[in-house]
Amino acid sequence: MKRAAFALILSAVALTACGTPQEQCIQRNTRELRTVERLLAEVEGNLARGYAYEEYEWVTKRWEVCGYDQITRPDGSVERKARRCLEDHVVTRTRQVAIDPASETRKRDALLAKRKLLVRQAEAAVQACKAAYPE
Repeated sequence: MKRAAFALILSAVALTACGTPQEQCIQRNTRELRTVERLLAEVEGNLARGYAYEEYEWVTKRWEVCGYDQITRPDGSVERKARRCLEDHVVTRTRQVAIDPASETRKRDALLAKRKLLVRQAEAAVQACKAAYPE
């Protein structure tokens, strides 16, 4: 029953891209639930793998066109030549990092409890949105 209700909420949220007043209301009132679901999926993935992923920035250098020079040859012809500069280029990379399984388990349990509470609140909010903005 809970899964069916949660699936109903998620399907309602999926339709919010259209942006009717009812859908906007549902999206507003279920934002925290979606955040908890995303965090819960991440924690469960970490526990299943035994490690987490961490994003970090890697700065490299690369040549880029930063202007043009005009060269006039002795015969009078004019050539435009690109001027290149060495610029910083930031790349976001991902690496594996160790996790504390006990800490991740506590985090998962807390998120499950929070999700249980938020599902009940979201069900009521969806019904209120449907009553306030009938389609």
